[in-house]
Amino acid sequence: MTTHSHYRQYIADENAMCDFGKKLIHAICQLDNDNSVVLYLNGDLGAGKTTLSRGIIQALGHQGNVKSPTYTLVEEYYLQDKTIYHFDLYRLSDPEELEFMGIRDYFNKNTICLIEWTEKGAGLLAKPDLIVNIEYAETARELELIAQNARGEQIITLLTK
Repeated sequence: MTTHSHYRQYIADENAMCDFGKKLIHAICQLDNDNSVVLYLNGDLGAGKTTLSRGIIQALGHQGNVKSPTYTLVEEYYLQDKTIYHFDLYRLSDPEELEFMGIRDYFNKNTICLIEWTEKGAGLLAKPDLIVNIEYAETARELELIAQNARGEQIITLLTK
């Protein structure tokens, strides 16, 4: 099996970002459920981190809004035998706040953790399987996935099939 450590995708608009989220979760769902899958979502304000998360969450059947958990720090979604935790650490003033909320309890088997503004939780977060970098490309976006371990490489391999 050939593995890839990087994957790049041009994202034309918001719909394309949601569609890519669906494709990404489809690849993730093909993995075993013994461990959590952790994605670090990096990008400037408005780059599309929450839009990507919405595509992932709605692809698993969520019908309601998917909002950025900027003020709550985490939103939970229980979908198709999986639990998705969507974190937004933008307003986190001290990483120690994550200890008080029991951050380690979120990284259990059969969970998917989508984490925005990971630098705010440095040292306390689980290591990522994939780093997702989203950059502005004029009115579009350039998305890059970087595998951080064998699970991340599996996801990228499944995306490229």
